[in-house]
Amino acid sequence: MTTSYEENGVISHIASLSSAEDIFTYLLLPFEQEVLNVSRLHIMKRMGQYLRSTNFNGYDEEEIFLATRQHLKRAYMDFVESTPLQEKVFKVFTDKAAEQAARFVSIDQIGLAAD
Repeated sequence: MTTSYEENGVISHIASLSSAEDIFTYLLLPFEQEVLNVSRLHIMKRMGQYLRSTNFNGYDEEEIFLATRQHLKRAYMDFVESTPLQEKVFKVFTDKAAEQAARFVSIDQIGLAAD
């Protein structure tokens, strides 16, 4: 494990990296380039959601490194096992799902024209 986190902190160091590949490499996680090419923004946004839901108070930098690594691994696996459309990380996907749900008409709602 690199010691750059000791100088700047894990989160600060990750924020200074310029690509998803760099973040995976820094956190010592293997990845498939094809998965990253298709879902990189979704994976990074999901990782951010997981990070925001974690209270790091009382964590030392090694614990932060390990927790951050786990969050990235979890976010990556979300998109290995699913798709961006199914995961709905971005607003455009949730809006589209709501629009489709609003257009749905169940068979119970259909009546005869003579009614």
